Amino acid sequence: MALPFSRLRRWFALGAILMIATVAGMYFYARWRVHKVVHDIPAKIGLDIQQTAEGFSISKSIEGRTLFTVSASKAVQFKGGGRAELHNVKIVIYGKDAGRFDRITGDDFEYDPASGNVSATGTVLIDLEANPEGIQHSDQTAPAQTRDPIHLETNGLVFNRNTGNASATGKIVFQTPQASGSAVGIDYVAKTGTMNLMSSVALDVTRPQALRLNADHGLISKQPRQVALTAVRLTRERQQLQSDQATFFLREDNTVDRILAEGNVRSEFHGRKASNSETSNSGAHGRSDRAELFLTGTRNQLTTAILSGNVQLASGDAASRVSAGGQNTGEQNLGSGDRGERVAEASAGRVTLHFAGQQILQTVHAEGGVRLAQKKSQGGAMAMSSSNSSATASAPTKGDAQDVEMTAPVMDFIVKNGRQLERAETSGPPQIVITQPGSNQKTVVTAAKFKAKFTEKNRLGMLHGEPDAKIVSNKIGAPGQPERVSTSQMLDVIFRPEGGVASIKQAGGVSYLDGTLKAWAQRGEYTATDQLLVLSGSPRVVDNGMTTTAQTIRMNRTTGDAIAEGNVKSTYSDLKAQPDGGMLASSDPIHVTSRSMTAHRSPAVAVYTGDARLWQNANVVEAPTLQFDRDHRSLVAQAGAQGSMAQLVSTVLVQVDKNGKATPVTITSARLNYTDAERKILLDGGVTTKGSDTTLTAQQMTVFLRSRSESRAVAGPGTPGQVERIVAEGKVVITQPTRHASGDRLVYTAAEDKFVLTGGSTGGTPSIFDAERGKITGDSLTFYRHDDRVLVEGKETSPTVTRTQVAR
Repeated sequence: MALPFSRLRRWFALGAILMIATVAGMYFYARWRVHKVVHDIPAKIGLDIQQTAEGFSISKSIEGRTLFTVSASKAVQFKGGGRAELHNVKIVIYGKDAGRFDRITGDDFEYDPASGNVSATGTVLIDLEANPEGIQHSDQTAPAQTRDPIHLETNGLVFNRNTGNASATGKIVFQTPQASGSAVGIDYVAKTGTMNLMSSVALDVTRPQALRLNADHGLISKQPRQVALTAVRLTRERQQLQSDQATFFLREDNTVDRILAEGNVRSEFHGRKASNSETSNSGAHGRSDRAELFLTGTRNQLTTAILSGNVQLASGDAASRVSAGGQNTGEQNLGSGDRGERVAEASAGRVTLHFAGQQILQTVHAEGGVRLAQKKSQGGAMAMSSSNSSATASAPTKGDAQDVEMTAPVMDFIVKNGRQLERAETSGPPQIVITQPGSNQKTVVTAAKFKAKFTEKNRLGMLHGEPDAKIVSNKIGAPGQPERVSTSQMLDVIFRPEGGVASIKQAGGVSYLDGTLKAWAQRGEYTATDQLLVLSGSPRVVDNGMTTTAQTIRMNRTTGDAIAEGNVKSTYSDLKAQPDGGMLASSDPIHVTSRSMTAHRSPAVAVYTGDARLWQNANVVEAPTLQFDRDHRSLVAQAGAQGSMAQLVSTVLVQVDKNGKATPVTITSARLNYTDAERKILLDGGVTTKGSDTTLTAQQMTVFLRSRSESRAVAGPGTPGQVERIVAEGKVVITQPTRHASGDRLVYTAAEDKFVLTGGSTGGTPSIFDAERGKITGDSLTFYRHDDRVLVEGKETSPTVTRTQVAR
């Protein structure tokens, strides 16, 4: 929607020109024509009177120039009372410089010497015309041709020769080449040089644009030279303008210098029909307490317009609005438009509009608390306004609908082609308020200064703010919930074409706070459709003791989930030592690295993928995918799809013997599942465990760990995660430097370094092979890692115990 200001200035300019023409005609008629025509009966005023073929004539000259002539076909003077009648009167006024050729004609005039009144008993016709040719001659001659004279007609005109006053109670009709009009009753006061248009002032303009001007009353004065109208109403095609009072200030040549409209200045605009059967919803309404317009040139070109005092403009389509108003008294009934569609509105203390040649609007300066608003809740629209009272982005769905408001002490606007907002700049501390009624979310954006760009439909397209940019979001109606605060050196707000915020970009020292979550980066971008905040440029996020760095971090502001990509590193600190825990029971930080990470705030689970590695002290787990639950200190690791060694899960535990010697134990598997409270590492998918001199393989394995308190009692203040027991099942194979054992199930006890092997790989008995002693079998084989003992047990019905000495 085009701004209403371009239309307002055309209306005021045309109305001013034509009203002044009307006023000037009436003024000259009363002041010069009537006064000079019937100032007195010829015999009593000392004029040159002579009998002509027409019957009777009067003229008056000064310094050789004729001021006026009065002619009549017949003059009758009555003896009783001295009254006189003039019939078929023709009056020609030339003016002091002979630059006029004005004519007044009427059938009957009557003069009463007692009262001094000269009255027209019938219709009076007046033609007003300039005659520049008359100045060039020593005496007045008629112009070679008439040039668009002004015609006036009235009845019952009364002129008093003593006071110079004139009045008429009937209807006065006038006509110019561009307009015609009328008024009911005039009252001219010679002493003050004022003309009252008593009532029903009307003006119809035919060109250059058709319009109608109505007023209840008009007052025309010579000193000062001005025209004051009350209850002014101006109507143009699909447009209306009205005010309680309008004053036209005139120059010496009767052109308009400025126009002052006061008291409930209102305007209304209606959109064009989209088709023969459909009407556009576009429309605008505006009001202010005062409007002042400054004009220049003989054609009264508008140069400046100043709106002040609670100026409000409202738009009913998806368009923009500019407004100004000191104390905002709320929405005004500006016209007959549907309030349900009026989603664009405005107010501020003062608005100044500047126009270039051809009355094209160029700039708008708004001050006194300017407010720019865009509402989407009822169809979508953009609005700009200002108010001293307390101070939203759209989406395809109802729940995601947004309302946007921008406020500032001062805003300056650049207008393109007189109709389209191009850009704007704020002065003083501005802010943007984004409200999402569906989700009860409110976001406030501030900076030291905003610069805005607009779309072709006068909607906000982009907004740039710097320095000291800040974004604060909170839940409406939930005072106990923490605010989300983001700060940066600068920000850019991108708006959707249909209205509403699409994204907000921040740069330069970005800082973000959301309850316990804190984040820092060089750049940040928020998108409204998915509620994502993307941090880049060395981002760092801290939440409940978890610190994550990466190349890029994306956080969902609705769910609290986060995705980190590129050189991800997380550190879990502020941990409490768990006396009953195992591998992750220490209070020392837990570190995780990977190529990417997905973190969930409820529950507090993070999934690391791509060369993921988790460690605490010397305990390490590596896998293509790691899922870590901070609250439960649980871990799930998964091998890659290819199944190669590089894609397997690798776990390193450090065993510390009684002598304090640390020995690493490396376990590889396809999957790992661990919960610290249970102290059990569940491994399957093919498991291999390697110690200093023993390798153990099986299809699945469970590693039982000592509690942290037990590890300290056995090995001193060493690393948590000491192996207490291992249970391996399915194709179990133990390899040591001098022997090889196989079975279906193995139980290893760390305190005794004892292996108990049962079951065979094919359902038979377990076996141990020694290169020197041969093969040993039995239902149960028990052997030890650090000596050569092997205990062989038979079936329960015939148990056998065999002690075999194996040479080492």
